[in-house]
Amino acid sequence: MKRPKVGIIMGSRSDEKTMAGSAEYLSEFGIDYESIVASAHRTPKKVKAFAAAAERKFDLIIAGAGMAAHLPGVLASFTTLPVIGVPISGKSLGGFDSLYSIVQMPTGIPVATVAIDGSKNAAILAAEILSLKYPYLKRRLKEFRKNLAGK
Repeated sequence: MKRPKVGIIMGSRSDEKTMAGSAEYLSEFGIDYESIVASAHRTPKKVKAFAAAAERKFDLIIAGAGMAAHLPGVLASFTTLPVIGVPISGKSLGGFDSLYSIVQMPTGIPVATVAIDGSKNAAILAAEILSLKYPYLKRRLKEFRKNLAGK
């Protein structure tokens, strides 16, 4: 059985700690992933190459970005795969700049957006979306929710 695969991309190495929650939860659900660092501003060619290969490699993309937070939107403009944006908190505006930048996408280029530093929720949302194609994820999600209720 083919397993789902998610691309995790973040704009900076400093985002790795925040985005580790996505990797942790994807693994828990049995979803393969690949993670890279690429900046929409500093390495735009790398971002474009990631997006170009994404449709052959991934079922979905989780993109974490701070400050101006253009990365999720840029990726969404290059691919028709679902993109889930994770706004990452920053020093000056606490992540609200990232949240507004990711959530305020123009009509035609949507980016699903989770809470500031919500990389775990991004992975859960990814599992929910992927469960439409991969039925085993429905069972895992039900088990996950049952365990949440017990905590």
